[in-house]
Amino acid sequence: MTNPNEIIPGVLFFSYLASMRKEKVAFLEHNTLVLQVSGRFTLETSSEKISMGRGQMLLIQKNQLAELTKVPVEDNEYQTIVISLKEDLLRQIVLEEQIETGRKYMGPPNILIPSNEFLHAFFQSIIPYVRNSQEKITQSMGMLKVKEAVLLLLYTMPELEEFLFDFSEPYKIDLEKFMLNNFHYNIPIEKFAMLTGRSLAGFKRDFQKIFGISPRHWLQEKRLAEARYLIEHKNKKASAIYLDLGFESLSHFSHAFKKKFGKTPTEWSV
Repeated sequence: MTNPNEIIPGVLFFSYLASMRKEKVAFLEHNTLVLQVSGRFTLETSSEKISMGRGQMLLIQKNQLAELTKVPVEDNEYQTIVISLKEDLLRQIVLEEQIETGRKYMGPPNILIPSNEFLHAFFQSIIPYVRNSQEKITQSMGMLKVKEAVLLLLYTMPELEEFLFDFSEPYKIDLEKFMLNNFHYNIPIEKFAMLTGRSLAGFKRDFQKIFGISPRHWLQEKRLAEARYLIEHKNKKASAIYLDLGFESLSHFSHAFKKKFGKTPTEWSV
């Protein structure tokens, strides 16, 4: 796996994976457009699963936790072009195009974009910037291509205006339901707070009222309990589940499991 090539740092990326399946848990902070060059891309959240193949486009809403799976197909390379639609850029477009904002988006969080002649041409026009990412022309012209992507999305689906230009803060959501659905994601407590529409102090306060313990302690206990269930009832091996349960390393997982249950995961499954 090569590292993603930053054509425009923080905005326009080119992702390349030669011949292996890759899974990654990600916090998607910004609205993001994914253009699939080859292979299959799958995004899975706590509520939905979306896959796409060569030539397809997916618009992903900001502030989501998701598992991303990247799979080469038919011995071809896996390749994607990723455009991060950051809020400052979208605000600039609003000013330049005199777009009215203020409406909160309430539709689906992830949308497959139907192809048309304009989007197909745009897709092809991005390739030179990918292949010549060190050229001086890339930065200035590349930003114009990002703006072009936004305008073409609006041309294709005018209803995306609310999706793209919703600048409201995350509203306060059901903390208990959210945490039970997303405890396995390995992200900082601060991100959990933001995604539930709370300050860090407010999140900790509400969490203590609901669960009776601190967030960090609860996450550790919840992940270990889930691990024990998977090992006992699903015959899962530690090496196959520790990443999915939010542990950074197998050794960290094994140490925590033994401290909690008195045996390592391997000893427990015997």
